[in-house]
Amino acid sequence: MNLPNKLTMGRICAIPIFIIVLKSGFYYASAVIFVLASITDMLDGMIARKYGLVTNFGKIMDPLADKLLVVSALVCLVESGDVAGWMLIVVLAREFTVTGLRAVAAADGSVIAAGTTGKIKTILQMIAVTALLLRNWPFCYVNFPFAAIMLWAAVIMTLVSGIEYLIKNKQVFSK
Repeated sequence: MNLPNKLTMGRICAIPIFIIVLKSGFYYASAVIFVLASITDMLDGMIARKYGLVTNFGKIMDPLADKLLVVSALVCLVESGDVAGWMLIVVLAREFTVTGLRAVAAADGSVIAAGTTGKIKTILQMIAVTALLLRNWPFCYVNFPFAAIMLWAAVIMTLVSGIEYLIKNKQVFSK
């Protein structure tokens, strides 16, 4: 297993640790774990492309690892009352739809790579989750709802990227 794939698997392995720390009430510590795991998302892709280490495993598991990390965080934040349940449903609906679309395409031998709006969506989700875990720090001192704004931006981009995937890959539905 190459380094980018190890980073992807490390991100997946960090999820239970993140959940345990968060559910124990250590929001700042869980934010550190979440940010470190999120950074591996950027690193694995950069390393894979730079050194020609792109694999089918990475093409499938990297976006899945991102989804697992973000959705795990959002589920915990819904449970704690920090995120509205409908927002999680929007994220889950988009993720299941895109994953299903990718599975159908893969059955025909095609790989649907992440698009720009999907990458922006992931970045916004990671920023929103981090801001929520940090309890809106340092913006809490100036009464600026940064975490809420980032959460709304992430949900909107989640919808936009989901619609884009459906439109760009509509041919998958006719197979």
